[in-house]
Amino acid sequence: MRIRLTFAALIFPAALAAQQPLSAIDWLKQDIAVPVVAARPKPTLIEPPISQSVIVPQVAVTTLDQPTFDAVGLLPSSVTGLPASLWRPSHQADLVALIAAQEVDDYPAMQALLYTLLLAEAEPASDAGPDAPLLQARIDKLRDLGAIDQAQALLERAGVSTPPLFARWFDLTLLTGDEDKACDALNRQPKLSPSYSARIFCLARGGDWSTAALTLETAAALRFITLEQERLLAQFLDPDLFEDEPVPTPSVPDPLTVRMMEAIGEPLATAPLPRAFAMSDLRNTSGWKAELEAGERLAKTGALSENQLLGIYTTRSPAASGGIWDRVAAVQNLDKAITAGDATAISAALPAAWAAMQSVQLEVPFAQFYGERLAPLSLSGPAAQQAYHMALLSNGYEAAARGNAAQTSKIDRFLAGLALGTPDAALAETDQERAIAAAFTIQQPEPETAAMLAQGQLGEVILLAMTAYTSGAAGNLVDITTSLATLRSVGLEDTARRAAIQLILLKRGV
Repeated sequence: MRIRLTFAALIFPAALAAQQPLSAIDWLKQDIAVPVVAARPKPTLIEPPISQSVIVPQVAVTTLDQPTFDAVGLLPSSVTGLPASLWRPSHQADLVALIAAQEVDDYPAMQALLYTLLLAEAEPASDAGPDAPLLQARIDKLRDLGAIDQAQALLERAGVSTPPLFARWFDLTLLTGDEDKACDALNRQPKLSPSYSARIFCLARGGDWSTAALTLETAAALRFITLEQERLLAQFLDPDLFEDEPVPTPSVPDPLTVRMMEAIGEPLATAPLPRAFAMSDLRNTSGWKAELEAGERLAKTGALSENQLLGIYTTRSPAASGGIWDRVAAVQNLDKAITAGDATAISAALPAAWAAMQSVQLEVPFAQFYGERLAPLSLSGPAAQQAYHMALLSNGYEAAARGNAAQTSKIDRFLAGLALGTPDAALAETDQERAIAAAFTIQQPEPETAAMLAQGQLGEVILLAMTAYTSGAAGNLVDITTSLATLRSVGLEDTARRAAIQLILLKRGV
């Protein structure tokens, strides 16, 4: 049986006529001030080649006559080092497919590089259309990674004057708690509405409960919404009507569903949901445990900085023991020891903290925060090598390699050479290490790659190298060599070194 609403306001159908759609969204006509959101760790891209054999492709740059959605970014070329023609010579469909195919959850160096590509200002592909599929693909990948703030900022820089872009922006604002901003825009221009549910929700958020109720009644009668959506919207509009009835769990939660469940006092756990939903647990509406779990999920993909993660870890004392509470306690013990400058206490606390971070694949954020602080200390026992490895996983990896020339183990000497861009193949003990070393001896990119670079297809080449890296990490050793050599050939020496070090120390995919 369909739900019949009993709102007294339904007897005033004139309320619907009062909603006159406007011809444009006022705030979209204004310049939007969006702070530049840099990926973490902050990448340094087209840098001067450290090896004399590295070649940087010569790419012609042309200026667009008119700006397009696809050209919008948060990071200008002066920050990324990437040319404005990054995407232009490639086919739009190829770029969209390559971006969608990137699987970088386990690979921090690839995450940092992908964020830079996704947020870069660059001319669109030569066959780009008005629907901005490349921008849509960039937004969708940012959302997959949990980088909701960056995705929202990118859309607000572009302007959300088309239904596909508005639909994405609307979902993002629901996750960040900015839905009133999106609803204000939607109530001004209803034609952008991604769904009847969104329209009804925003009418209610704008205080027009009678029109919201009437729209719900109409949408339900015409079967424009499902029974599940009808029930949830009705309960959102008037919870008192269902006071004694249980709220059924939505079959396929989306951001709007999750937001309405929260509004009626029945919040959904975000842990089983896609990573993007974790952002809602950082809005001070959930308990500390939920915030910790969300922080770990987001930090794993670089969507949350190491500073933010460690801030969450050290907010208060652990409430219990086991699981995440043991990780919190281990990190806090190490933090206290480092603050006190007690090398003995650090040596005792570091192994437990390092093991805790390894258990949730957060070694790199952890190393970025503490690695350079630990590098100059004289530690004892297992902590000495762990501190060295942390320093190699931090931004100070070159300084760590130079400062630890007395390393005796073959692997640590191999890592030191790798950090300096000159790995000694004679020290390589595994097939993976030999494949890595080979990449640093190659003088020229493969012929197919060289041909693409000659045509200016730099962005596509980088994406292909990233795909090869994940394949190589899974055991296809030829792809390791190809990927790292390609990254070096286009000037991404820093990324190649970090990626190689991480393959050895993080042991992902094996």
